[in-house]
Amino acid sequence: MYNLLAGLSIIEASSFVASPTAGLYLAQFGADVVRIDQIGGGPDYRRWPVTADNDSLYWENLNRAKRSVALDLARPEGRELLQELVRATGQFVTNFPADGFLSHAKLAEGCSKLITVRVMGWADGSPALDYTVNNSVGYPMLTGTGPEPVNHVLPAWDLLTGAYAAFALLAAVQRRGATGEGGEVRIPLSDVAIGTVANLGGIAEVLYSGENRPRLGNAVYGLFGRDFVTRDGQRTMIVVVTPRQWANLVAALGLDEAVAAVEQARGVSFAKDDGLRFEHRDALYPLFERAIADRDHADLAAAFDAGGIVHSPYRTMLDAVHDRSLVADNPIFGTAPNPSGFDYPAAGAFATIAGAARGAPRPAPRNGEHSEEILAARLALSSGEIARLIDAGIVGVADKVPTT
Repeated sequence: MYNLLAGLSIIEASSFVASPTAGLYLAQFGADVVRIDQIGGGPDYRRWPVTADNDSLYWENLNRAKRSVALDLARPEGRELLQELVRATGQFVTNFPADGFLSHAKLAEGCSKLITVRVMGWADGSPALDYTVNNSVGYPMLTGTGPEPVNHVLPAWDLLTGAYAAFALLAAVQRRGATGEGGEVRIPLSDVAIGTVANLGGIAEVLYSGENRPRLGNAVYGLFGRDFVTRDGQRTMIVVVTPRQWANLVAALGLDEAVAAVEQARGVSFAKDDGLRFEHRDALYPLFERAIADRDHADLAAAFDAGGIVHSPYRTMLDAVHDRSLVADNPIFGTAPNPSGFDYPAAGAFATIAGAARGAPRPAPRNGEHSEEILAARLALSSGEIARLIDAGIVGVADKVPTT
């Protein structure tokens, strides 16, 4: 946790991954992010993975360092309270529909400097999820070897959209500071996805060639990169991106003469050309498969490390969690009193800022944990009025006390 955004407060009304990620990243850099939650939790409040008590570890980690106000958003008075909190705060992140009671036009009535960042599925307002957007831009048809499409489990477009939304909010705050102008920023997952395809050259590539890229399994397109199996059965990924790495890889495996013979037979030089190594992979891969299969992984890893060769064994997520360099000895992790009561390493800000003290990760809020203090501070509601709202079921308060 850092305090670079101290003084910036944001109301967040969101669920699932992209929009909560935007709030999480802002909170990790010191912004005061106040979630508006449905009393008892929204549609993702129990999303898997969950504990034996049905506490969502997913929700708990996407909402660290935030505060929670619980409202009954099915009732007009609950919706009006949310609108008033947005206007009183001035910054709003949401993935609620663009029309309706949380439309920017309605929220900006009496608050012309309001900034709304709205995460969407499709630009026309149609719903979408990471997994459907990914299908729409073609990546599952590039993954694996075919003929079936292969979905990946990482919600990449959600995560990119969340990060882009946090960036967009700060850009809008910067503009408002210079011009006094608020406004709404809409960020559809579909635009993040197809825009990223374009940024990586994908649109230009298929239009230029008139065909789709071949499916390559675990091979890396345009480079010498693939998975290989060592003598002791360890599958490892090796990727070469520089001439020095290539030379050191060939030397480490004792393949100088064999590679030179391929170069001579085909009239090419692999020393400085990524593309040629990829084009002639049919001749190169068998050489490397045999050489790697003759060595144990530990022996190869030492040689590769000495030569600056990029490699990594395949392992499970449980294996990765027990890697001290990744988790236990990594300063981005710490501990926090989690609402679930389960004690485990908690991630803080991913960035490391030289010379700045890194604060410990903070817990996610309990549902409605901060309802009373925020309604009093932001809307100047009296304790009697807040008590009336609680008694009427319009405002919720914390539903669970942490056990650690």
